[in-house]
Amino acid sequence: MFFNKKTEISIDDRLKHIAFIMDGNGRWAKRRALPRSAGHKFGVNSLEKIARICFECGIKYVTVYAFSTENWSRPKNEIDSIIDLLRSYIKRAKEDNTLRYIFLGDKTVLDEKLQDMMNELEEITKNNDKILNIAFNYGGRAEIVNACNTLIASGKNKITEADITNNLYTAHMPDPDLIVRTAGEFRISNFLLWQCAYSEFYITKKLWPDFDKAELKKAIDSFYKRTRRFGGLNKGEE
Repeated sequence: MFFNKKTEISIDDRLKHIAFIMDGNGRWAKRRALPRSAGHKFGVNSLEKIARICFECGIKYVTVYAFSTENWSRPKNEIDSIIDLLRSYIKRAKEDNTLRYIFLGDKTVLDEKLQDMMNELEEITKNNDKILNIAFNYGGRAEIVNACNTLIASGKNKITEADITNNLYTAHMPDPDLIVRTAGEFRISNFLLWQCAYSEFYITKKLWPDFDKAELKKAIDSFYKRTRRFGGLNKGEE
């Protein structure tokens, strides 16, 4: 068990990858009579803090659900504010350059300048070993369809589970061990549908901008209280 004095969180190699469904930014803003864009701005602040704590305590992979394929149905001004936040975040990430950034999802619907910014960030950080995956314009169903179409285009006429796994956006990483969803919602919302087959889940009523180190510790402590059987039995069980 690895214990980081700074974070006061203990982990071991059972927890390599943690993913977050960052829900509740809009509700957080509404409760404070603020525009939804303010909630997303505070949500980015929370993302930066929580990702840093995860990496400091020894987790190698962090994935965040930033913008889904279904989020395009939101008001244009809200979408524009989210994209502006993404641009600002990429600029800060380039200056920091301590993490490896990978964008999960279909970039092709975004404007070329933003695509170039995303691709450049991925390229200049590709040798860093701590990986932050940002799911943007991401949908789990679309990801699986894309993997299958890629395999068909390559000439495959019989597809295995391994084939699909190796052609997902997440082929570079293990499946998430723990998925955390904020704002008290009990649904997966088209997030990592293939990859979450044996993930553990932690649901908290905390809205994402309020999610902090203490709540992260609760999520991780909860994970270590689980018995992960992956469909089988543990040694000594009958």
